Order: sequence, then structure tokens, then C-alpha cells
Amino acid sequence: MKINPHDRLILRNLAKEVAEIASRPEMASRRQRWVEHNSLRSIEPMMLIFPEGAWEELLPVSKMLCEDPQAREIEWNLRSRIYTFNHFQDDTVIEGEWIDNAVVRDTGWGLDDIKEESNVNRGAYHIEPALKHFSDLKKMHFPELVYDEPATQVRLAQVCDLFDGILTIRPKGVARIGYGLTSQYLFLRGTTDLLMDMVDAPGFVHEVMAFLVAGHQHYLQQLVDANLLSLNNDSTYHSSGGNGYTDELPRPGFDPQRIRPCDMWGSAQSQEMQPVSPKMHREFVQRYEKQLLEPFGLTGYGCCEDLSRKLEDVFTLPGIRRISCSPFANVDVCAEKLQGNYIFSWKPQPADLVGDFNPEHIREYIHHTLEVTQANHCVLEMILKDTHTVEFHPERMDEWTRIARQLINEIQ
Repeated sequence: MKINPHDRLILRNLAKEVAEIASRPEMASRRQRWVEHNSLRSIEPMMLIFPEGAWEELLPVSKMLCEDPQAREIEWNLRSRIYTFNHFQDDTVIEGEWIDNAVVRDTGWGLDDIKEESNVNRGAYHIEPALKHFSDLKKMHFPELVYDEPATQVRLAQVCDLFDGILTIRPKGVARIGYGLTSQYLFLRGTTDLLMDMVDAPGFVHEVMAFLVAGHQHYLQQLVDANLLSLNNDSTYHSSGGNGYTDELPRPGFDPQRIRPCDMWGSAQSQEMQPVSPKMHREFVQRYEKQLLEPFGLTGYGCCEDLSRKLEDVFTLPGIRRISCSPFANVDVCAEKLQGNYIFSWKPQPADLVGDFNPEHIREYIHHTLEVTQANHCVLEMILKDTHTVEFHPERMDEWTRIARQLINEIQ
């Protein structure tokens, strides 16, 4: 990656703007509030906004000014931080740093699914399962770690030169670890077989799950042996929302030269188990998720699945701290059960940003969740995500955050 003088000037000026924002006292205040929040010492509601797919409408890549494709990616990263600060009244901490991730990949599991892509931009795709017959499991193997150290060092030297004297460069290995066993099973077998196998071939499901768990454990041990784990008690995105700021990690006995899983957050989710009973969830998935989460110091669980009727089982997960309460969950039930013992990671309905945008409805919707969670002393975070479009009305997201901030301020 060689940055030409034109692109270099643009990137360094943007980096200076990011550094200026990061140096403001409010960022230090936000960071400390997240520490208190993630450690369950505060019930002040927190808020994060993740435009995700809607970023194409808020900050189109086509509007970037750099000429080189790689420089444009860096430019977008910097501009997205500035946009977040200028537009969203949330609690995002803008850090004056550039994270340089190690070049790490794996060899895969031996069987690759085939995706038939849609001819519509960002459209759905069809999965052609790879594990068509039970005997195909023998064709699978554990993923092996591949670390490209030369490429990592070259890229690190390049960003150090680019942002010298402006941003702090933070080399990182693998800092975000999340498991989706049922998602893997779905890609191997297909949606219908994922559900039918639990009835028609329960032994096979257990065999596959045990194999996946052993493979993940093997890969984690390789990361440990290669000393490629990095702390995530910082701005690292955690679980299906939130961040890692906490003073509970790393754990006692910490060696800064060698990170252990117990010094980190881990997470898991099983969205595909939404229609399955708590009993089947326990038998076919959660018993295996527990094995994967056990090494980590703190954990999070869930994504878009409604966990309202499965919370008692979620509470038994090792180190559980952050629990996702999706747009489909009953917030009254979740608030009563979570109380102040876990992070209530609420995912408001992103569909409110499309169609007939109704600020009054949004106000009432958010107010109800704030009211019921405050009554139950919940540690609430509002994570607006899965926002795949705002129908080219970026002001809607600004308005949503303005309403939410006003309501939060009213209860302080």
C-alpha cells in the first residue's frame, strides 16, 4: 500500500480531525461511563448507533476523495467516525487511534457451501448445502491457523508512517471471538435440515456439534500458542452490540505479553433456534456453547433471536454479562428477569426508520422500554442496528437519536 501525496494529505487531515474529537473531555467521560455500565455499577442508559447497511446512504463510498482504492477505505473509516460524532447523539467513544489488525486467516473446515447470489444489490442469496449426506462429515477437518507475519509487519510500517504524530497505532491480533454454531450448521445442511435433523437424526446433530466445538477449541488453542490474542476491554465491538470497556478484565495473573482467553470477552448466538423449544435448545446447542464460552472472562449471548422464554438457561452460561433483547423480545418479561444482574442489550426495531417515519410512535416505543427497565433497575443499553436502509433519508437516523437522547435525559 503506497499512498500518493494527494491521498496522504487528505488522510492526515482527516486523522487530525479524528484526533481532535478524541481529545475532548467528553470522550474520557463516555469511556468511564461505559466502564461503569459494563461492570453493572450504573443504571444510566447507554446508546450506540450502528448504521450498518444504511451507511451506503449516509456516507457513500463513491463520495470519497482519495484516488487509490485502499486509501479510500481508510478515508471512509475516518469519515465515518467524524460523521458519527457530528450526527448521532449516542455514546460512541471516538478514540484517537488506528487499529492495525494482524493478517490472520484459517484453512477452513474442508467443506464449502455454495452461495447463489441475487442479481439485486444486497439481495438475498440461496445456500447450496455442503453436508448433503451424513457420511460427508468424514470429509471435514479442523481449521488450521495461517498467520502472515511479513504482510502484517509491512502494513503496520505503512500506517505508522501515514499517521505518524497524529494517531496512536495499536497493533492487534484476534480481539473479537464469537460463536454461531447453528449458523455453521445451517450453512452445512440448510435451514430445513437444521430443524428436521433434531427430530429425525438427533445423534447426527450431536456428532456435528461435538465436531464443531472440538474444531473451535483447536483453533483457539492455536491462537493462544501463537500469542495472537489481544485484549478487548476497550472499544472493540462485543457480541451483537455494545463494547468491551471494563475494569474487570484482564483477570488476575495477567501478563501483557501473553493474552489468555480468560482476559477477554467472548460471545455466542443461535438465531436459527428461535422457533425451537427451550428444552431442544438446551440439548442440541447450549450444552455445546457452554464449552466454548467457558474459557472467557466475560461473555455475551444472543443476536436477533427472541430469548424471552429461554432467559433462565442463558443465565447459566459461563461468565454471562451481556444479553441481547431483540426487536422481537418482550421487554417487560426481559426487564423483570434481568433486573440489574446483566446488561440489558436492547435492539430497537430498525423498521421504524423506513416507510411511514413516525417520530411520535418512536418516542412512545423508546419511552416504554426506558420506563420498564428503570422500574426494574436494569443496566440498559440501546443498540440501534440492522439498519439496512433509511430509504435515502439520513436525517431519520439523526432524529431517532435525538428523540432517544431527550428521553434518556428526562429520566436522569
